Amino acid sequence: MVETMRAVAIHPTSGPAPATALHLTTIPKPTPKTPTTALIRIKAFGLNRMDLLQRMGMYPVPPQAPSTLGVEFSGLVEAFGERAGEEEGERQGFEVGDEVFGLAYGGAYAEFIVVSTKMLMRKPRELSWEEAAGVPETWMTATQALYLIGSFRPGQSILWHAGASSVSIAGIQLCAADSASRIFVTAGSASKIDFCVRELGATAGFNYNTQDWAQEVLDATDGQGVDIIVDFVGGPYFQGNLDAVARDGRIVHLGALGGTQVPAGTDIGAFVRKRVRFEGSSLRSRDEGYQGRLRDMVLEHAVPRLRSGEMKIFVEKVFPWEEVVQAHLLMESNQTRGKIICRVG
Repeated sequence: MVETMRAVAIHPTSGPAPATALHLTTIPKPTPKTPTTALIRIKAFGLNRMDLLQRMGMYPVPPQAPSTLGVEFSGLVEAFGERAGEEEGERQGFEVGDEVFGLAYGGAYAEFIVVSTKMLMRKPRELSWEEAAGVPETWMTATQALYLIGSFRPGQSILWHAGASSVSIAGIQLCAADSASRIFVTAGSASKIDFCVRELGATAGFNYNTQDWAQEVLDATDGQGVDIIVDFVGGPYFQGNLDAVARDGRIVHLGALGGTQVPAGTDIGAFVRKRVRFEGSSLRSRDEGYQGRLRDMVLEHAVPRLRSGEMKIFVEKVFPWEEVVQAHLLMESNQTRGKIICRVG
């Protein structure tokens, strides 16, 4: 008899679906089949913008991902795949019963998930289940943007768009801890800008609804611009990013929430004049080796500081997973400052 579990499903199963299409159902319980995989009993999972896009049929889901939403979680190790432990490093040092958090290609909106042991991290006792569930995707993405793509070095300046988003909240703290010279943000309200400056350590912020943020960045840097820009907006910010980036600067493109088309009349002269490097990237589609490298960087740069309290996981709200519809609606409102988490069980 096939074992089952509860999970969040979407009805209808294809095409754009509103938040109200999410519901709890029963599906087969996954089984770890290889020595490098583990079965995790999920305690909490984090919401990400990609979950909304996937629900609406607007996200390119990796072929190895299950149909169930969710890429980050915290929980308990229940079992390992066949012969796990026979070869050096298969379990990555984990044992049944360990408290962990980690990243998956999908499937975290459920009671159980099977993931690679390369993508697991031990949950520090200083973090709650809910806080730990908000780390993997968010902090790995920020780490990727800052260090792997942006090649950040102490003393450089940086602009984080969507400053109160979970990724930027993590990124601001990371570059502040690693001695950025100046940290700027954009946000859509004065309260979000104040949060970034007072709570996170940003130098200054600019309201994209009322200010010309690109000009403000130039004014704040005596016309030099910033060394790194991390952007999630896309087309509408393309020209502004080119204007605001410094000579030999880098623009890290992680999303296109504002669309993929650049406005007519966009001037790309800065690519040559300033020797600008523009690079897009994603995390979910990366192979386990790349993701494992990021896991190790998060363990090095972020986890010790999260344990000590030097850096903080900001949780906007925790929902019981039976209220996943309300959780998605809250994320859609764009009124949050931090992670939205669902508690399982």
